Amino acid sequence: MKEFVEYIVKNLVDHPEHVCINEVGGTNTRILELSVAKSDIGKIIGKKGKTINAIRTLLMSVASRNSIRINLEILE
Repeated sequence: MKEFVEYIVKNLVDHPEHVCINEVGGTNTRILELSVAKSDIGKIIGKKGKTINAIRTLLMSVASRNSIRINLEILE
């Protein structure tokens, strides 16, 4: 999961070297904490949150195949 989100995010931002993803959680529920450069936060969120919601939807569909719940959070 972590690699999947990292691949998507690194292709969206201007500074892919500042992308950091931390995975927290247990066996059935996981939280991915996404940290990017300050100038790239707007690109990840998108207009009215459409980009981040699309990433979350993709992530949830992949996670449902593996019978786990996953949440993506953006850290500032």
